[in-house]
Amino acid sequence: MHKTALLGATTCAMLAGASLQAAETLKALGDGEGRLDIVAWPGYIERGESDKAYDWVTGFEKETGCKVSVKTAATSDEMVSLMTKGGYDLVTASGDASLRLIAGKRVQPINTALIPNWKSIDPRLQNGSWYVVDKQVYGTPYQWGPNVLLYNTDTFKQAPTSWSVVFEPQNLPDGKPNKGRVQAYDGPIYIADAALYLKSARPELGIKDPYELNEAQYKAVLELLRQQQPLIHRYWHDATVQMSDVKNEGVVASSSWGYMVNGLKAENQPVASTIPKEGATGWADTTMLHAEAKHPNCAYKWMDWSLQPKVQGDVAAWFGSLPAVPAACTGSELLGAEGCKTNGFDNFDKIAFWKTPQAQGGKFVPYSRWTQDYIAIMGGR
Repeated sequence: MHKTALLGATTCAMLAGASLQAAETLKALGDGEGRLDIVAWPGYIERGESDKAYDWVTGFEKETGCKVSVKTAATSDEMVSLMTKGGYDLVTASGDASLRLIAGKRVQPINTALIPNWKSIDPRLQNGSWYVVDKQVYGTPYQWGPNVLLYNTDTFKQAPTSWSVVFEPQNLPDGKPNKGRVQAYDGPIYIADAALYLKSARPELGIKDPYELNEAQYKAVLELLRQQQPLIHRYWHDATVQMSDVKNEGVVASSSWGYMVNGLKAENQPVASTIPKEGATGWADTTMLHAEAKHPNCAYKWMDWSLQPKVQGDVAAWFGSLPAVPAACTGSELLGAEGCKTNGFDNFDKIAFWKTPQAQGGKFVPYSRWTQDYIAIMGGR
């Protein structure tokens, strides 16, 4: 949500200089409070309304008596805004939101001893810098995955090997220009996608981390994004709208999530996805507890429930993501024996996971600038 640009500036200032103070964590679990309010990405908390087979809420409600209410958010900025306003217990925050929520004291550390399933979490996700700060653990890993390159298999008989198809003006394999047929993500964090591409395409820039850009590197990345802007059919943030654009508007290549790729394939659309040679950005999402959660016992019960192998596998099958619990790769009929492999379980090291850009004493361009400049670029400035 663009109106959170000011919020981004404020929280990044906090990140630069705030000393983080831990909220008081629960020492023991009590009875559930009967209600649980969650801010989540679309498709993350399903109760069988879209497809009866995909329901990991009803069983939780029966077992705990905690009635789940979900508010979906389309961007990380929207999640930060909702959690800042308050009234929610949990949020499924990506790495470009989680550090802002911690710095802004909108979320509290958790007591992992109260979460029996904690021990089953993928070692690659334990102690992730996007949710563990000063040895305080701010939440439980939920799902992770790459921002894949979705492409039309009629246009591309072979998978595109480079992100250049969305960044550079060119004719695609069908002989037609890419102008008006590609999309980019509607969020400042997409600047990192352009930086990752330039890390490979222009090694002389010396980009090491796409979230840590000095002024010269940042200037080159913005130039690329301004060059891209006339090519863009739409800056997407709504999964359903992107799927419609692929089906009806002639969009043939875009950054995307497995959720949309799987949904389009289920409708027999000619689409596939790939991770090009430059690698991909990605997200590792954390279920985080609001600093002033009204239903902490229900929240802890949900965090533990969400780490069951079947729940993790079912979410991954529905969303096209990867489970935070490796046992889920064999623990869900819906995900199937090959589901983790198909969704990219072995691509972990190829992913530059989202994190909030920080100035680090003025060495790098902070997120507040990313926010202001990306809004301008989307507007053609």
